[in-house]
Amino acid sequence: MLSECSSFLKGVMLGSTVFALITMLGHIRLGRRNGMHHHDHHHLQAPNKGEILKMSEAERVELSNSFRVYCLVPVTPKDVSLWAAVKETWIKHCDAAEFFSSEPVKVFESVAVNESDTWFMMRIAYIYAFNKHKDQYNWFFLAYPTTFAVIENLKYFLLGKDPSQPFYLGQTEVQGGLEYVRLEGGVVLSIESIKRLNHLLTVTQMCPEEERQIWKVTEEVLLALCLRNAGVFAENAEDDEGKNLFNTKTIGMFIKEAITDYPNDILGGCCSDMAVTFSRLTTDQMHVMMYGVYRLRAFGHIFSDALVFLPPNGSDND
Repeated sequence: MLSECSSFLKGVMLGSTVFALITMLGHIRLGRRNGMHHHDHHHLQAPNKGEILKMSEAERVELSNSFRVYCLVPVTPKDVSLWAAVKETWIKHCDAAEFFSSEPVKVFESVAVNESDTWFMMRIAYIYAFNKHKDQYNWFFLAYPTTFAVIENLKYFLLGKDPSQPFYLGQTEVQGGLEYVRLEGGVVLSIESIKRLNHLLTVTQMCPEEERQIWKVTEEVLLALCLRNAGVFAENAEDDEGKNLFNTKTIGMFIKEAITDYPNDILGGCCSDMAVTFSRLTTDQMHVMMYGVYRLRAFGHIFSDALVFLPPNGSDND
C-alpha cells in the first residue's frame, strides 16, 4: 500500500512538470545545422529554450516529427494482466509498438516467437523489428511489461543524439569488466546499432544462441557481449544532475530511500524530473503512473509548449 501511495504522489508531481520540461529544447538544432555528429556520452545536455523559440512553426513541426520510436515488449502468457496494462497506458505514445510473445495468445495481438528462452526471444524480436521497420524508425526501445515509460521524455533525451551513430542506452552496470544496460529499466538502440546487431545475428553469427549455453548468463549481458563484437558499447543515460533516466525500481522504492538519505528534500533527492522509465510496477501502479504523468493538471498552470511530441493518435493526455 505504501508503495502504491508513494507512486501516486510522485506521479502527481511528475504530471505537472513533464510537458513543461519537454519544451526546453534547442541546442540540438544548432548541432544539426553545423553538421555535427558528436557522440555524446553519459549526460543529458542542458536544453536551450531560446533556440526553439527562434524557429518557425514549420521548423518546430519538422523537429517534433523527426524522432520516431518503435517499442518492443517481450511477454509470456503469465504476463497477460501486465500486458493489458501496458497496452492501455504508456505504449500508446510510441510511434509504433508490438508485443513479442513466447507463444500465441488469443486475447491480444502479438508476434509469436514460439520460444521460452528470453535471449532467443530478444534475438527474434530485434531481427523482426529491423527487417520490418528499418526504413521507418530511427530508435528502437525494448521494455519488459513491468516497466512504465514516458516516451516524450525519451524523445527529449534522444534529440541530442544522432541515430546514425551506434547508441546503446539505458541504466548501466558492470560485470566482470563488461558494461551492460539493465533491461529491467528498458534499453534503447539507434538504427545504426540495430543494423549492426542484425548483421551479427543473421550473417556473421557472432552472438551466442541461447543463454543457458553459457552458464545461464542473463540476456542483458549476452546483448552487451553481442553488441561489443560490433563496436557498440553501453552508455548510462543521465540528466544534467547525474540522476539516472532509466530506472530499475518503482517511484515508491526511490521515495523510501530518499526519506532516509535526503530527509529535507525527499522529492528532490528521489529521482530525475525527466525520468524515462520506472520498473517493477504492478498493473494498478501502471494506471496510477498514467494518471499522474498524463492526465492530472494543476489548475492555474498553463504550459505553452514550443515543441510537442504527439503520440500517433494525436492526443497527449490518453
